[in-house]
Amino acid sequence: AGQYLGEIGIENPAGKMTIGQISEILFMLLLPYFFRQYGFKKTIIVAMLAWTIRYMCFAYGNAGELSFIILLGIALHGICYDFFFVSGQIYTDSKAGQKYKSAAQGLITLATYGIGMLIGFWVAGRVTNYYVSEIQGHDWELIWIYPAGFALLVSALFALLFKNEKIEYKS
Repeated sequence: AGQYLGEIGIENPAGKMTIGQISEILFMLLLPYFFRQYGFKKTIIVAMLAWTIRYMCFAYGNAGELSFIILLGIALHGICYDFFFVSGQIYTDSKAGQKYKSAAQGLITLATYGIGMLIGFWVAGRVTNYYVSEIQGHDWELIWIYPAGFALLVSALFALLFKNEKIEYKS
């Protein structure tokens, strides 16, 4: 996102990215409420749909009159991160049991922050490099459409296939 914001001409991209960090704090505070009110499955689906909307905001926003759309996309970082990654860790913790908690958390961390990010960054790099030309630069709209479509597909599959179970959440 930093490269994207700089290339399209957003002023002070690093400063604008702090909106996402502030959002992350706010949604971390809202997470227990969502978990109790809507459960794990709906919380994760909201997160996945937020990823889709975030990427669409990046695809269709610009540094001019539609810069508010990009700022909205940045602000969605909090719900995307907290409601997806943190919820997944809480769910894993609740299902693993006392004996396997540490191993389960290690495995989910390896899967999401290790192998998952490695594959994700590799694919993102390939897509980004594919949609670049020396004359026109990056075609950011097409670049952001890929993760938006992927997030939408995964959220639909999750909604259809995940068995919704009650979990005990202790804040």
